[in-house]
Amino acid sequence: MAVSYMDFTSPNTQFSYDVSSNRFFTKDSGNYINALGIQQLNTLGNNSILDIFLTKGNVVEPHVHQNASELVYCVTGAAVVSLINPFTKEVRNFPITPRQVANVPQGWFHWEIATENNTHLIAIFDAPVPEFIAVSDFLRLAPTNILAHTYCLDEAKLKETLAPITSTTTIGPPANCPQYHQPQPYAQGENTSHQAPHSHTHNPYTQSYGSPAQSYNRDRPRPTIGNLNRNPNINE
Repeated sequence: MAVSYMDFTSPNTQFSYDVSSNRFFTKDSGNYINALGIQQLNTLGNNSILDIFLTKGNVVEPHVHQNASELVYCVTGAAVVSLINPFTKEVRNFPITPRQVANVPQGWFHWEIATENNTHLIAIFDAPVPEFIAVSDFLRLAPTNILAHTYCLDEAKLKETLAPITSTTTIGPPANCPQYHQPQPYAQGENTSHQAPHSHTHNPYTQSYGSPAQSYNRDRPRPTIGNLNRNPNINE
């Protein structure tokens, strides 16, 4: 529902938006994410979405939304939504195809992998901004001596293994990964005239807008998303 102080008589009140105009992340021409939140549509209230396009074998990296549940709806293609149940200590894999959904409870580790080309997913959140904690950030930022000591690992080998993770991964494998990444075809609906294939990340909820309603939560610091190196294969 919309925020209670929204002035629906204001000429700045918004009731529609082109989600494709707000790019959140681009890996390449076939793998990218658009976003819609209260910064883009000021009447949206306590909801937001990510508009996700993937080609086969690409993964939305393991992550957590600490402030929101996520409902993943498959529009085209096919994907497996995986999560770790923190209570049963199980990894659960949920294949979805068009018109099927999988639900991820708030704060649970999860990831999505496309099993077909031209996969289009819509992730729906019960928060105006779905905050994001990426596993790649933990792996690249946690001190390797602490990780090695805590988990009885060889620190030198650990440093070597984690060295390629230099930024946050949104969609993996990264575009510069020679082992798994291949050039991807353009996904359905991609406008190639305005978006060159390249990796970048920005926060879609921190843009400048004119009306007070549009600036809701604009200055609140948000985690961002970015690059990880993982085998895209899954085990059912």
